[in-house]
Amino acid sequence: MADPASAAGGVDLRAAANAALASRWAKPAVFILCLVPLVWTVRLAYTGELGAEPVLESVKVSGLWALRFLLIALALTPLRMLTGVAGLARFRRMLGLFAFFYATVHLSTYVGLDRFFDWAAIWKDIVKRPYITVGMGAFLILTALAATSTDGMVKRLGGRRWRALHKGVFVAGLAACLHFVMLVKGWQTAPLVYALICIGLLAFRRWPIRLGRRKEPRFGTGPVRTSSVRTRPAASPRSGEAPEPRFPDGSSPARRS
Repeated sequence: MADPASAAGGVDLRAAANAALASRWAKPAVFILCLVPLVWTVRLAYTGELGAEPVLESVKVSGLWALRFLLIALALTPLRMLTGVAGLARFRRMLGLFAFFYATVHLSTYVGLDRFFDWAAIWKDIVKRPYITVGMGAFLILTALAATSTDGMVKRLGGRRWRALHKGVFVAGLAACLHFVMLVKGWQTAPLVYALICIGLLAFRRWPIRLGRRKEPRFGTGPVRTSSVRTRPAASPRSGEAPEPRFPDGSSPARRS
C-alpha cells in the first residue's frame, strides 16, 4: 500500500509540508492570519456593521474566536500524530497564546464596554450567573498557562511539573465549551458541535491513533523467544574404539571422577 504522505509524481507531501512549516516566513504568516479576526471585528465596529448591539456582538465574536484558537491549539498534536508532519508543533504555543489573547479581549470588552468597570455588578454577575463563573474559571486557567509558557518558566518549574500544569488546557477547553453551551438559550447546534470537537480531541489524546503505523506490543505481551542451548558435539570415536560412555547431561564420567 502506498505511503499516504506521497502524491503522484513522487512528491513527498509530508516532507514538503515540514519544509514549508520550518520556513522563517511561516510563523510571521500565521501570526498575521491570527490577527485577521480582530482587525475584521474592529472594521465592522467602525463602520457600524456589528448590528443593533455592537458591544454584545463584540463580546460574542471575541469569545468565539478564543474558543476556536483553543481548539485549534489542541488539535495540532492529533494532526501531527495522524499526518506525521512534525512542523505543526512549532505553532502550538503561538496558537495557545492567541487563544488567551482573544479571551482577554473578550473579558476586557465585557468589563470595560459592557459593564463600564462596575466591579460590584461584575461580581454580582459572576456569583449569580453560572456561565460567567465557568467562563472566569477557564480564563484563570488560560492566564496561568500563558504566564508559564516561556522557556524560562519551563526550566524553573521543571519538565514534569510544567507538563502537569499545562494539562490544564484540557480543563480550560471543556470549561470554555460549557460556558458557550450555558450561555445560549435552548439547545443550539453550534455550542454542541464545539463541545463534541473538544471531547473528541481529548479522547484522541487519551487513545491516540497513528495512521500507517503498527501498534507495538507492550512489554510482556509479545511472543516469547526461546534461546537455543548450544551443545558441544561429541567427538567421533576412532576406528576400532568403543564410544566413550556419557551421562544424560552429556558429561563424561572421567571428568566427574
